[in-house]
Amino acid sequence: MEEAIEAKRIYLDHAATTPLDVRVREHMLPFLTENWGNPSSLYQEGVEAKSAVMTARKQVANLINASPEEIIFTSSGTESDNLALLGVARRYSPADCHLIISAIEHPAVFECAKRLFQEGYPLSVLPVEKTGIINLGELKNSIRPNTRIISMMLANNITGIIQPLAELRQIIRQIAGEQNILIHTDAVQALGKIPIDIKILDVDLLSISAHKIYGPKGVGALYCKKGTKLLPMIYGGGQERGLRSSTENLLGIVGLGKAAAIAQEEMESTQLKLKQLGGKLISGMELLCSDVYLIGEKHCPRLPGHFAIGISGYEGQSIHLLLEMNAQGIAVSSGSACSSQQQDTPSHVLLAMGYNVYESKGMLRITLGRFNTEEEIDHFLASFKKTLLTLRSINTRNNTRNNTRNNNY
Repeated sequence: MEEAIEAKRIYLDHAATTPLDVRVREHMLPFLTENWGNPSSLYQEGVEAKSAVMTARKQVANLINASPEEIIFTSSGTESDNLALLGVARRYSPADCHLIISAIEHPAVFECAKRLFQEGYPLSVLPVEKTGIINLGELKNSIRPNTRIISMMLANNITGIIQPLAELRQIIRQIAGEQNILIHTDAVQALGKIPIDIKILDVDLLSISAHKIYGPKGVGALYCKKGTKLLPMIYGGGQERGLRSSTENLLGIVGLGKAAAIAQEEMESTQLKLKQLGGKLISGMELLCSDVYLIGEKHCPRLPGHFAIGISGYEGQSIHLLLEMNAQGIAVSSGSACSSQQQDTPSHVLLAMGYNVYESKGMLRITLGRFNTEEEIDHFLASFKKTLLTLRSINTRNNTRNNTRNNNY
């Protein structure tokens, strides 16, 4: 059994992407080989394709307690974020559209908002506490008469910390009264991991992505509350209520729908499993190394099985830690966790939380998934112990060299 575990790579980076669930793959196959019609066509092949799209729309809507007509299919969570922010902002002149985002948003929101700011749209960025929770007190000071949209992610992709989104609408009502301020949330990381009910959250726009819930890459969706007006980014044949023209990605859409249906059906059992495995992982790491610390306080609500870890004294060696773990067959994230091109860039999320540049480069992100097992956690802990011993040996040699060099001066 041990040999089989060691021969198999262990994937612990589900916040980056998830493997395609075999049930989703099997559901998609007929739409690759047989039912490949254009949903806009009126003959039988097109009608069958359109019916499949409608079914997927219902499945996605059911996962967040929305109506099917409120689901707009896109190519990704990033496109959904962009459609939400640009679609609202560009209905107004820059002087008449103030945006508010949090300091810990995903680049899909952060860079989009920055682009609007460069075009002249006023922008406020809400700070966060050391805990990783957005400072809602600052929100009260940020709302202006021309505030049109506020974007606050539901759960952070780096820390996994869940934000108090349900309180946002209450604050807006207290401060702005009947002023029409739209709320957008990037729920890409939270979808399928915690229950999402747009009636409770009371948001107007919500972004999701298929490949975070064991569906295919290249497809996402935007929940757009009935009556919410957007300008499209893509013009053409008028698909998706005219908000996202393009022949529908039938294969991806049915995959997203099936993934959403599975996530809804298995959410409770998956949550329980991830909490158990996560508890085993964290307690095991802390026993192996007293210098391990969790980014964000333990009492803060966070996604099950999602951890950002720091190791005091080893922050400068996070890349070595990642590569050593990879050599032992284990996939985890470090650094900015979003892009291999940014691994040496301090995490803007950790900087916003008050960590210094050195600490913000030294984070290790471990995110568990539906198919992980206790045996894999045991193997990870054994590999983590071995990796620490290797790094300590390197540190000792480096310190010895430095001391020798200093003594020779």
